[in-house]
Amino acid sequence: MGDLLGVAVLGAGHMGADHIRRLHHMVSGARVAAVADPDRARAEDAVAGLDAVSVHTDPEAALDAPGVAAVLIASPGPAHEEALLAAFARGLPVLCEKPMVPDSTGALRIVEAEARSGRRLAQIGFMRRYDSEYRRLKTLLDGGHLGRPLMLHCTHRNVSSPPGFTSAMLIDSSVSHEIDAARWLLGQELTAVTVLRPTPSSDAPGGLLDPQFVLFETDGGALVDVEVFVNCGFGYQVRCEAVCEKGSARIGAEHTMVVTTAGRAHEEVAQDYLVRFADAYDREVQAWVDATRRGEVTGPSAWGLSSNSRLPGGRTAGV
Repeated sequence: MGDLLGVAVLGAGHMGADHIRRLHHMVSGARVAAVADPDRARAEDAVAGLDAVSVHTDPEAALDAPGVAAVLIASPGPAHEEALLAAFARGLPVLCEKPMVPDSTGALRIVEAEARSGRRLAQIGFMRRYDSEYRRLKTLLDGGHLGRPLMLHCTHRNVSSPPGFTSAMLIDSSVSHEIDAARWLLGQELTAVTVLRPTPSSDAPGGLLDPQFVLFETDGGALVDVEVFVNCGFGYQVRCEAVCEKGSARIGAEHTMVVTTAGRAHEEVAQDYLVRFADAYDREVQAWVDATRRGEVTGPSAWGLSSNSRLPGGRTAGV
């Protein structure tokens, strides 16, 4: 196993367990070397059948485990800052699931800590950049055939929210995907944000302001609207329509299977983001592993849009 990139996975819940499976079965050039989760039994279940994997309840113990050369953070958002700082202190490259951290002050601490290291170490897990439909839309917009993008209309729906989900998390845990995707698709920065909240759905847990409607303005004069509805009840849906000067393009309305019988048509609707974006996650993690093995960090970062984003002191961060 010496020629494989040893990865410590922090978090063995829904997302972490899927990444452990992905690293073992789908991704080449890497292996799971260590796993950490406060629930040791859950971590042990996630690595059942895998060889030479150490299990820990302390994330830093996993980072220090033999064979660990990189880190994949899939723990809850509030735990990300401490894990990122610990990885930076050890010079370990990181793929960190979004949100990087839940608040702006923590984000600044992460950026400053990475800058002090003198090189990029972190890639943030915005997998939509690796989704085939999003990539086709990006290519179309960059080609200019539809003219200047004027608006993006976005929909982000989940079947239900997990326990402990807060109104703020509709933005930092859900709409954060649209924040990254809009900047990436348009090549523009967001300059203003408006959040509107209708009367909450009767299916939303008590106190949760769900759904919400978010409007972004960009420095290129485009508008982006996002409907986020995390307790819609019927399925997982992510859609985006770009409206340009000479036409429009819409993604996210793909069909899995349509069954027609007895005068009715029934269309399957994905129930989970791990189903809808399975291929994107595979490509994302493979790209991260390949770049890490080359000694590089690519993909979404804590920095700006430009591939020549500058660290304090003039050093280059990249994206």
